[in-house]
Amino acid sequence: MLTLYVPALIVAFLVTVLELTEVVALVFALSADQASVRPGALGATAGTAMVALIALAFGAVLIAFPHSYLLWASAIVLAAFGAFLFRSTLRSYRRAARPGGAGGTAPRHSVLQFGGGFSVGAVESTEAVIVLLALTAAGYGFSALLGAIAGGVVLVVAALAVHERIRRIKVPWLKLGGTSLLFAFAVFWGGEAAGVAWPGGDLILVPLVLGFAVVVRGAVALGLRSAPPPQPA
Repeated sequence: MLTLYVPALIVAFLVTVLELTEVVALVFALSADQASVRPGALGATAGTAMVALIALAFGAVLIAFPHSYLLWASAIVLAAFGAFLFRSTLRSYRRAARPGGAGGTAPRHSVLQFGGGFSVGAVESTEAVIVLLALTAAGYGFSALLGAIAGGVVLVVAALAVHERIRRIKVPWLKLGGTSLLFAFAVFWGGEAAGVAWPGGDLILVPLVLGFAVVVRGAVALGLRSAPPPQPA
């Protein structure tokens, strides 16, 4: 008989929402340079689904898998996309400085979007699955499953609700925030893979993102100064 254990359900719900919120944020960041969030969202869905399937079939193997490998891979992918996005951020600020507004379209990097989404989906869902497997091993598998499903549904609905509002933010600002977010997570996960004990745990992401926002904006200012936008004929 399936028994619902509310504390386990709440834990599973909160863990799912907390971990996968980072996935949603990073998918938006990966898509700041693009016309659509679809490649990044598909990648994140594929990465999460892969981890979920592995957890269902080989839960013990997933826990034993060296998490640092996944973190290193994700850090590299995010740093690479961050570099692409920084170049696009600089172009956006240059276009915005021209008389007549921004204009133009950014080049597509759908493969990198998908790869970045896949890696962040796999990393964050792995961290959530480890907690869910622990609840399952304690005998609360049904409650953990319901909590995880509820958390996932709430997060998807929330992402769909705010999607258009986020996309309406001015492009240079959105790209600046996306670039800062990608570099911050790349450093954070690279540090975790290297064994760094971040003070405050995940909360260190807040100063990391703010710090990279300052650095990226400063780099943009230098880029604008060294190569001023051409004047229209």
